Amino acid sequence: MSAANEPSPSDASAASTRAIWRNAIVLLTALASVALALRLGVWQLDRAAQKIALQASLEARADEPALAGPGLARNVDEVPAQTFRRVHLAGRWAEERTVFLDNRQMDGKVGFFVVTPLLLDDSRTAVLVQRGWVPRHFDRRAALPTLVTAPGRVEIEGSVALAPSRMFEFSAAASGPIRQNVDAASLARETGLDLLPLAVIESANGINSHDGLERHWPPPATDVQKHYGYAFQWFAISTVIAFLYVWFRILRPRRRRRTE
Repeated sequence: MSAANEPSPSDASAASTRAIWRNAIVLLTALASVALALRLGVWQLDRAAQKIALQASLEARADEPALAGPGLARNVDEVPAQTFRRVHLAGRWAEERTVFLDNRQMDGKVGFFVVTPLLLDDSRTAVLVQRGWVPRHFDRRAALPTLVTAPGRVEIEGSVALAPSRMFEFSAAASGPIRQNVDAASLARETGLDLLPLAVIESANGINSHDGLERHWPPPATDVQKHYGYAFQWFAISTVIAFLYVWFRILRPRRRRRTE
């Protein structure tokens, strides 16, 4: 090769610098990817541990005595400690204040969750009760289902919940008997009722079996195995990234140099 075709020292130095920077970027990218995958795996294990603790808490609360009306939380800060506690309440339904939460599923079917305030005995307060599920009329979207609501004093059993599950809504869906979401504070302002800052999910029993509402409430989702599966996937991804880096950047170049 002639001297004119040989790379100059400055070109060789520049190429070496580019190679060093390229190797450094690849290494940092691999390290960051491995660290991120490991962090996500640990996060999934932490989520599994949280749900195991939640399940243990639910089982412990199920063994506690049922709450009556006077024992229910009166302010928001007290509600989490009572969530999933069993309740036995007495009062009368404020049937005219019933709200139908749209697009709710039960047993794979779409319909309404029926939510009615219960005016508690010997009290000026009321509590939102998620009474059950009822199918809707799909040809007449604004049609309300016919409910069988017991008049006078009733007794119900159930469990404390923070509020009915929320769904996306447009502002027009925030009023009227059919709506997407409801919470105690907004309904209290709307109706003038003194609603407690919680909700009760009514259980199925012989007392309410005549009203035609379905109450196949799913248990609180723990999904612990799902989180273990996700953790395994993230740890596997981190292992694959580390292996690929070691293979392509260390082992393979060494084997190539040995064979040259």
